[in-house]
Amino acid sequence: MSRAEDIFQKLVYFGEDALDEFIRDRQTEELFLDFKQATSTGKHGWSLSSDDRRNLAKCISGFGNSEGGVIIWGVECSRDVDIGDVAKAKIKVKNVHRFMSWVESAISGCTIPSHNKVRSHIISCDKNGDGYLATFVPKSDVAPLMTTVNHRIYIRSGSNNVPAPYSVIAGMFGRRPQPNVALHIENKALEIVEYKDEDILYPKTIDKPPQKYVKISFDILCENDSNVIARELYFTCTTQSAGGEYNRVRFMDYNQLSSFQGLEGHLNLITRPELRLPPRGILKFAQVEIMLAEFVENELLIDGVIGADSAMPKSFRIEGSKNNLRSFVAKVLKSEDSKELMINEFFNEFVEEIE
Repeated sequence: MSRAEDIFQKLVYFGEDALDEFIRDRQTEELFLDFKQATSTGKHGWSLSSDDRRNLAKCISGFGNSEGGVIIWGVECSRDVDIGDVAKAKIKVKNVHRFMSWVESAISGCTIPSHNKVRSHIISCDKNGDGYLATFVPKSDVAPLMTTVNHRIYIRSGSNNVPAPYSVIAGMFGRRPQPNVALHIENKALEIVEYKDEDILYPKTIDKPPQKYVKISFDILCENDSNVIARELYFTCTTQSAGGEYNRVRFMDYNQLSSFQGLEGHLNLITRPELRLPPRGILKFAQVEIMLAEFVENELLIDGVIGADSAMPKSFRIEGSKNNLRSFVAKVLKSEDSKELMINEFFNEFVEEIE
């Protein structure tokens, strides 16, 4: 039995004697107990007053989103600077049976979703029909509960119902901390290669392939930039245009990952189920090689994305117009600048990381 149920059962079995004990012992409001004075008398309509309805809604939300609790209607509190609000005196609820019916009628409309397990019990009733009421609010199975009064989600903190912080609300929805992946392009390199030294296969329609190429290579890496383990990491890359039939885009060194058959120009990689990337861990997906001849006929367009289960994906694009690529390749082949400057120029001009 929970602490809230224990308090409620004590009130059911011992009635007003339990209230007298609370006052005698200067019982404080606490995580599972709240004292309220009822203001509903029927003078302003046949339902709960706005104050009573607001208090009921906050308690249903606060107790329901926490570990449950009990509202005792008909007890006045006084403030003790050392221990908080304590039970001071009994203030009877007018027509307690009618008041209980108003409470029960209001419960379903106090929160979204409604808490259908809230129940009340009349602690005692005098010959005039006045008395005291206990309302038991068990922990909700459908949290979080938001009040319809001010559209807030409350939790119980000490003896108060307080608006829930965002992190707590996220936890109520079952959202665990999510991994975050960071895209890294590393080991950038540029060199001029001879056709005879490279394994480049061209269609037979090309009688005289270019003898020299600009080869740009780099690694695609993924870093788990979070404090939780990342699973099912993936890399997808699509070569929409390689710049013409003289140019090539190749992917290498991905044999440690599962590769899925795709259309021509598509690379689909995902880690094996048993692989988990720890926080701050780094995984190499593949090495990319771009072979550019001086005969650039079309634009260069490559789209790539990396990600992990439950993580926001990160994308990159390599894009260059026909004229800009021709100018770049000609400059490299003429060795007008150092290779370090040229590789920096390529990535600054043609490579974009997309947030």
